[in-house]
Amino acid sequence: MSEVRLPFGELVGLLTRIFEGQGLPPRVAQVLATNCATCQRDGGLSHGVFRIPGYVSTLQSGWGNPSAMPVIDEDGGTLIRVDAQGGFAQVALAEARARLVAKARAEGVAALAIRNSQHFSALWPDVEPFAEEGLVALSVVNSMAVVVPPGGKTPVFGTNPMAFAAPRAGQAPYVWDQAASALAHGDVQIAAREGHELRPGTGVDAEGQPTNDPNVILNGGALLPFGGHKGASIAMTIEILAAAFTGGAFSTEVDWSQHEGAKIPLTGQFLLVMDPEHGGSHGFATRVAALSDTVRAAGQERLPGDRRAVVRAEAEQKGVALTEADMEMLQSYL
Repeated sequence: MSEVRLPFGELVGLLTRIFEGQGLPPRVAQVLATNCATCQRDGGLSHGVFRIPGYVSTLQSGWGNPSAMPVIDEDGGTLIRVDAQGGFAQVALAEARARLVAKARAEGVAALAIRNSQHFSALWPDVEPFAEEGLVALSVVNSMAVVVPPGGKTPVFGTNPMAFAAPRAGQAPYVWDQAASALAHGDVQIAAREGHELRPGTGVDAEGQPTNDPNVILNGGALLPFGGHKGASIAMTIEILAAAFTGGAFSTEVDWSQHEGAKIPLTGQFLLVMDPEHGGSHGFATRVAALSDTVRAAGQERLPGDRRAVVRAEAEQKGVALTEADMEMLQSYL
């Protein structure tokens, strides 16, 4: 399939026009467009323009309140609470970000608890910018129930991704982003679209029996947590932080049955930001870089984020890679 290359800014502009065409305010449209274009630029294709039909379908379904601007509540401590009011978590983070950074620099640590928020993207774009400013960030978000606990056949957890970022001296920030499930839900959708099976241990059918068929997983089946009970413990911890602590919905409480076409869970997000300058560890970024070098020397050729950095550098030189089918799809929404 032929490849098309667009400058990053041009792709952001194209996506912004699509979102505005669906009735979103300019500020919301710009935040979502930048987020989506960033994922596409860096090779996160399951969270790039692949997601646009899901965004559009959700916006047209009447689900949530996607045009909403968040309400920020500060009690004077290190916790910032945000009610996204049915809008997007990325917008809530963008609006609260300056206060979060200020509190982290002043107190050494600050937390952001977002509730009533829609999140449909990768998590690393949420945390990496903090590491670029010398801060450490950890975030978790829950989603709709598509993951069964070990031995179960009823989905309880979302894919429940988590992401971490830390600065590294002389290197790009150390950043990882992974689901608590054996595979991201978007990757299952891509596998179904492309017609190939998944690796064993990825999911179950409606009776809780193992299956490698992505269509079975998507239609009545469910994903498994990674690492069995260990992954399930992490998935449950994320439900507690992103939903119980923030006041958002558990993955099992997402009910969009009256909104045909809704694809984006309305749950919650938790984000912790720390300033290493308060940690008593001098040369933090240098130590992280040294540890990274030690891991590479031990035989791990590629660390989390290495591939993303390569793809990003290529995109900055040549433009963001899309297929002709991607372009046709995007043009259809203008």
